[in-house]
Amino acid sequence: MELIDSISVVEPSNEFVPVLVNGITIAEQDILQEMQYHPAGSAPVAQQQAARALVVKQLFLKRAEALDINERMMPGESQDEANIRGLLAQEISRPEADDATCRRYYGANPEKFKTPVIIAASHILLAADPADMEGRVRAKAQSKAILNTLATTPEQFVDFAKRYSACPSKNMGGELGQLSKGSTVPEFERQIFSLPQGLAREAIESRYGYHITRVDMRVEGDPLPYDQVADRIASYLRDRVYRQSIHQYVALLAGEASIEGVNIEAAASPLVQ
Repeated sequence: MELIDSISVVEPSNEFVPVLVNGITIAEQDILQEMQYHPAGSAPVAQQQAARALVVKQLFLKRAEALDINERMMPGESQDEANIRGLLAQEISRPEADDATCRRYYGANPEKFKTPVIIAASHILLAADPADMEGRVRAKAQSKAILNTLATTPEQFVDFAKRYSACPSKNMGGELGQLSKGSTVPEFERQIFSLPQGLAREAIESRYGYHITRVDMRVEGDPLPYDQVADRIASYLRDRVYRQSIHQYVALLAGEASIEGVNIEAAASPLVQ
């Protein structure tokens, strides 16, 4: 039920909490089975997300039954899935974003519509396992010491990479070469692509440890013309409005139901016409 990912949940406890919708219990086994579709940082969080998804499913099915919806199944679809699809098609509109709205969004978000930034970078990886807290503390302290030295003698970068880095790139003085979006782990990518050219003042933390980084080349992206991105903007705005409508619709249904064991925002008044 990925359509309801934006709905808030409470942080769950480690103990199983019975989940009821209008007095009907959702079986613990069903929640455990649903958990496979909700990867999370911990089992309790995944369990809560799975329970929420099943609650929303029951709210949808109850509403579909009330509206006497009996949709024809598509290949690979269950009857419940077909009925929910029919319900959302009937109850939730998909408004199209007009050209003026798309142009306003384009003008207000110029940074989103550029060719990719191109960078070439080097790094010194001070490795530390995510589970080794003492090791990560040592790696962070070591990164600060090396950065303090490099601040006054940046020419030592290559030597330090060969001496301290745990990455095979140390054999090339830490050079990673040209990087593109998606070529590195997300937590490293988010930070390295935001850095200006030159030695970074602080190390980048990733699942692998701490990276002392140097951006050797940075070429900013060029603006894309509106005509090239108009369809993408219209699709994004249409999907955003649809997801907001789903959020509100679930809140409305939850406000009319009795729900225990999971927190779903409830609407005090009709939000979807």
